[in-house]
Amino acid sequence: MSLLAAATEGPTFHPPSIWDFFPPIIAFEGTPFAFTRINLAQILATVILVLVFWLGTRRLRMVPGRFQSLVEMGFGFVRGNIAHDLLGRKDGDRFLPILMTMFFMILFMNLTGIIPGVNIAGTSVIAVPLLLALISYGTFIYAGVKQSPKGFVRNSLFPSGIPVALQWFVALLEFLSTFIIRPVTLTLRLLMNMMVGHLMLVLFFSATQFFVFGLSGWWSTLGVATGAFGLAFTLFEVLVAVLQAYIFAVLTAVYIQLAVADEH
Repeated sequence: MSLLAAATEGPTFHPPSIWDFFPPIIAFEGTPFAFTRINLAQILATVILVLVFWLGTRRLRMVPGRFQSLVEMGFGFVRGNIAHDLLGRKDGDRFLPILMTMFFMILFMNLTGIIPGVNIAGTSVIAVPLLLALISYGTFIYAGVKQSPKGFVRNSLFPSGIPVALQWFVALLEFLSTFIIRPVTLTLRLLMNMMVGHLMLVLFFSATQFFVFGLSGWWSTLGVATGAFGLAFTLFEVLVAVLQAYIFAVLTAVYIQLAVADEH
């Protein structure tokens, strides 16, 4: 080994990058069923979600235990604070299954980003946010057409009270806003929040490992600081996971409410 090579050798800091969201294939490589760590996170979240609700509802009691109470509290939160508050009791119960599914699916997939060994959210690749946004969009269209088969599109594009000279211009804006921008913003809001959260966590904990184990010495003090920031940001990510699930479900309920409003 040359002196130059020896001089340049040393610990290397590996920052997070966009390639974190394209992890190596761990199974079925070269097939349409290629399986990565993100797919593992998605399956893990789904299995845990099904298991939690199965265990929480398989033996319902009039006087619930702590676990049943926790599950019922989750159900009650979505039913009362999202479905009934925004859609009323009748329409809220009608669309409750899809709102409930969206909220808890997003929540559990978001939380895989802080599970050791997984460390990436199942919603941090575009497939899941896009699928959920299309389902939300499809539910909005269905609700509007069901409520007013002949007037939904017309009333969406041509609001009442618009001067005749501006109607087609407003119709273009309403078309872009209602039928194009909504699913795009639903997708990107969820996707970007989870991507940024992952990048920040990797940055903090990679820096901690670099300072403590790579440089050591007095650099360890800085490593303790980045580790503390990483732990604090982990707690913040839990809040973001809940908040993003709530926002997605609320916006879906708002769109449904607009579709079934009296003017449609």
